[in-house]
Amino acid sequence: MGLYPDIEPYDHGMLDVGDGNRVYWEVCGNPLGKPAVVLHGGPGSGCTPFFRRYFDPDAYRIVLLDQRGSGRSTPHASDPATDMGANTMKHLLGDLELLRRALRIEKWLVWGVSFGSVLGLRYAQTHPDRVSELVLTGLATGSRAEVELLTRGLGRIFPEAWRAFRDGVPADERDGDLAAAYNRLLASPDAAVRAAAARAWTDWETAFAPAPPRSIARYEDADFRAGFARTVTHYFAHDHWLGGDEVVLRDAPSLAGIPGVVVQGSLDFGNLLGIPWRLREAWPGSELILVDEAGHNAGAPGIADRLAAATDRFRE
Repeated sequence: MGLYPDIEPYDHGMLDVGDGNRVYWEVCGNPLGKPAVVLHGGPGSGCTPFFRRYFDPDAYRIVLLDQRGSGRSTPHASDPATDMGANTMKHLLGDLELLRRALRIEKWLVWGVSFGSVLGLRYAQTHPDRVSELVLTGLATGSRAEVELLTRGLGRIFPEAWRAFRDGVPADERDGDLAAAYNRLLASPDAAVRAAAARAWTDWETAFAPAPPRSIARYEDADFRAGFARTVTHYFAHDHWLGGDEVVLRDAPSLAGIPGVVVQGSLDFGNLLGIPWRLREAWPGSELILVDEAGHNAGAPGIADRLAAATDRFRE
């Protein structure tokens, strides 16, 4: 049936999560409906009103939030004074629990896109009694191989754009960890260095995963670029703060008993590593739906319809 019409929140606020951070949240749909939480990508991209449309507003109590340092949450990662040491996977998981308790929710469906799928999977693995179902798209698991693919491997497919990306870091760092090199540039005391690094990083991201029209304007916003690039490189350079490599895939069997649907574009570059199939094999009761001629875009025709159909399936 496609996506649901645009709706507005009936409640919103700023949640004090500690470390000087306040996380923006909003709720829309049916106040008595089945709870669902939306986890945006990036990390650092923030939530958009479009995400509300994947849920039947008569059936769901839909919770959206901007993760630490992104969107309307404060302090924003674009501010060089913001302490990124207080933005890790452990912090984000703790924020979800604080918000769940503040909203008096016992259990919720978790919907995640891209990095939001990493966060959603890890949340379900560490808090399985709080997750009723998982609906994921643009699947990622936070492994080193995925970071290597996105920062270096795709250079074979987009050589000109990748050379510009590679050449954005000092010559003596071009054969090393590009995410870490960019993260250092984005922490420079020189504002011009930070701005150039943020532009180079986002130019590369949009080269291999073109932004949908509704997102293009965000990439022209200097504060968005700075916060987004700083947060992504902060996570990419530190194994997504998971404590090791392939942690999410390793612990996937613990998701047994949690129903899940992964809607994945057949042209999503993460597929080159076999991640969706590896997760499906390790996660009992999960379902993988491949959408032809679609990439890493939750709003693409075919993907959006199937995401809405997945949340429809889990309505009470």
